[in-house]
Amino acid sequence: MAYVINDDCILCGACAADCPQQCISEGDTKYVIDKNKCIECGTCASVCPVDAPHKE
Repeated sequence: MAYVINDDCILCGACAADCPQQCISEGDTKYVIDKNKCIECGTCASVCPVDAPHKE
């Protein structure tokens, strides 16, 4: 189950900067995670100030 980023995302970029797989990119209204590259490590969830990333 890959992580996804919900609408609480504030576009701070913390998740993308810390992702070891570089699978997070900036979208129009929030960051998005490439489900095919996500290894479910949870780094994005641990650094997000608003808890936007979560398991799908």
